[in-house]
Amino acid sequence: MKKLKIASIPGDGIGKEVVPAATDVLKTIAEIHGGLSFEFKEFPWSCEYYLEHGHMMPEDGMDRLKDFDSIFLGAVGNLQLVPDHISLWGLLIKIRREFEQQINIRPAKVMKGVRSPLANPKDFDLIVVRENSEGEYSSVGGNIYSGEDEIAIQNAVFSRKATEKAMRYAFELAAKRKRHVTSATKSNGITFSMPFWDSVFKEVAKDYPDIQHDSQHIDALSAFFVTRPERFDVIVASNLFGDILTDLGAAIMGSIGIAPAANINVNGKYPSMFEPVHGSAPDIVGKGTANPIGQIWTAKLMLDHFGEEELGGVLLDVVESVTNDGILTPDIGGNSTTNEVTAEVIKRLKEVDRKGK
Repeated sequence: MKKLKIASIPGDGIGKEVVPAATDVLKTIAEIHGGLSFEFKEFPWSCEYYLEHGHMMPEDGMDRLKDFDSIFLGAVGNLQLVPDHISLWGLLIKIRREFEQQINIRPAKVMKGVRSPLANPKDFDLIVVRENSEGEYSSVGGNIYSGEDEIAIQNAVFSRKATEKAMRYAFELAAKRKRHVTSATKSNGITFSMPFWDSVFKEVAKDYPDIQHDSQHIDALSAFFVTRPERFDVIVASNLFGDILTDLGAAIMGSIGIAPAANINVNGKYPSMFEPVHGSAPDIVGKGTANPIGQIWTAKLMLDHFGEEELGGVLLDVVESVTNDGILTPDIGGNSTTNEVTAEVIKRLKEVDRKGK
């Protein structure tokens, strides 16, 4: 029996609605598998927790998390309660940085039954590998002077080690897919970090002669995401570029509510963290209409991470059978509730299991 200990952090807003939904799906998966079990421990860390305690997690929060096999996160942030720079850096980014989750992966594909805003999406199926620990989001810089003389300085930090790690991860991933890697760059405008990025990419590509590769400037690449997304397989990008591209990837799928993500620790020292791309969506909290697919697809990425890729594939196929039959939440043109979509996924998983037996 493979027993997996999962730290569950529903967080804020609809995270408290979609995490329980996806947890029920994972429990069903475990029942079907027979040799797999999940032990979930929920942590109430959120903006409400901050208001009560003065911090997003307790001082020993990271120690509490480090012995879990993975972290299953819902959403972080509620501007009505806590500024984003406090909530994100006190929980989400704190976990990413201190647990050395240097790789962020976010797939995007045409999902059956979900209408893409693109006139002709041509069955695109891509995945963005985002360097997750430094780059433009490095907390290096500061402010000097005041009034009309005030100056803000933000330094982007690119290390060879982290840059190369993200690129090698992208090439290894492409070897399992369509064998093509695209590098997102902007070396015609950013004169130090991006030429460095390009140089490392060329060096890494030499070690993968069987994988095709190219580089695209981020502005043109963003346009190609809209006009020709089917041309891409794996895209490797810096922290900022990857963040922007993956929201665009979610948009061309039809809704940010269906987009998954994984924050991967590649050295095995700490747990990886799995979270959907969407935020806490305070405007729909409590209405029962939050789309659970982003969290469920995120659960699929977690299954893949644990070597259960076949199970993950079954789960995504079942989700697409549900969407293809028009069982959709309002954000993707339907009138089903969170619970109705989740119940249908669970029902069909059990049907697949019966057929398999």
